[in-house]
Amino acid sequence: MYDTKHQNRMRRLMCLGMALMCALVVCAQIGTRFPSERKVINDPKTGVELVFLTSKSGTGDSKIYQTHNQWTADGKWVVFRSDRVRGEAMAVNEETGDIIQVTEGGYTGMLCVARKSMNLYIMRPAKDQKGTRIGMEVVEINLERLFADSEAGKVKKKQAYERVCGVIPAEMCSEGDMALDGSEEFVYFRLDKEFARKYPIAEQIAPNFGPRHMGAGPGGIGKMDLTTGKSEPVVAVHFKVGHIQGNPWHPGEVIFCWETGGKAPQRTWMCNADGTQLRPIYRETEHDWVTHEAVISADELVIAIIGHRPIKSGEKKSIDGLEGFAMSDDWGPSGTKEYATGIAVVNMRTRELTLEGQVPGDNFWHVAGSQDGHWVAGDDFARELWLIDRHTGERILLTAGHKTTARDHVHPTFKPDGTEIEIQSAMLSDDGRSMNICIVRLPQHLINRYK
Repeated sequence: MYDTKHQNRMRRLMCLGMALMCALVVCAQIGTRFPSERKVINDPKTGVELVFLTSKSGTGDSKIYQTHNQWTADGKWVVFRSDRVRGEAMAVNEETGDIIQVTEGGYTGMLCVARKSMNLYIMRPAKDQKGTRIGMEVVEINLERLFADSEAGKVKKKQAYERVCGVIPAEMCSEGDMALDGSEEFVYFRLDKEFARKYPIAEQIAPNFGPRHMGAGPGGIGKMDLTTGKSEPVVAVHFKVGHIQGNPWHPGEVIFCWETGGKAPQRTWMCNADGTQLRPIYRETEHDWVTHEAVISADELVIAIIGHRPIKSGEKKSIDGLEGFAMSDDWGPSGTKEYATGIAVVNMRTRELTLEGQVPGDNFWHVAGSQDGHWVAGDDFARELWLIDRHTGERILLTAGHKTTARDHVHPTFKPDGTEIEIQSAMLSDDGRSMNICIVRLPQHLINRYK
């Protein structure tokens, strides 16, 4: 009897302890540190060094989208999304593996890591004293101060690291996609449809396009001054705006896309921060399925032109991870290898397109490029990561076997110095699905090739 009562008491105490630990994690404040999970392995197929900065299962890790910067200005920390503390962002040190919580109170949409300062910019809902939502506030977080205090074990309340730059009125913006301008003096955001409707639009408002019934306009871009907090519209357009990105090398340029959930009539667009010179970047044909554009240098945009659909008209095909992309004629005659496909680079000044190459027997899906002009990279439908030498056209398989979920993928992004590529991967996960943050280090002989 005593043993049974004692065992029950111990179980209750253990459960209480676990509950308290979970509560501490859930309520963890900004600056909270987590143990290193850093693991270094060599790719079983290629021998390339892989540095897994996170390696646990079930932590909900994922990288920032490929259109955005991932590294802090000092090059030491990678900022990422995680459910270690639900709804909060983390940063991990590349060398030590230390993980630090860098937000408190949640965020929505994109994480914007500055290149010129140790600042992180986030967006989150703003409410008045009665709890009524009044818009979206843009917040600046001083990571340099936060990292130093966390290292010293002297973390203060979040107000010591945060500055509310301003509040975007609710009628202008209700969702959190955001991009930092190259000047780092203001941010761009998506205008709500009804707000965009108030402004002149040159083209006839577009209806939905394709079987996902997405893409209908109007849409638009707004901006907020990070010093004054002033929000104002930049441009209204006739279609639904998707991903937004600033040009880090050309302040005052914003690049964005027409989002349909698949093939768009005209995917890539840009304009100036004052709304002038609105124009398509790559003028695609009805045969081009363009996706996953990213600014890679002062004048260049990398895109994927995919050929994942069968050439035979009307034939249907299902591809792993593309459940929503059943092959039918609803997308028009696009996305087949009857026409040129692969990774392409578009010069945003001259509009000249260079087709850099296509993965053998498959399709590039998400693409990236080094800012020095030497390399482009892309993942394929098999979750392999390839590198292409832009001078010779050589295709190099860097790493393979990176399982991901059906709705998320490898998403490569180059480090600014061109020596590494960040990806997300479930290679080490016990369940084969939970993604981790992984750094793919280019072999030294490739780094030395154009020194």
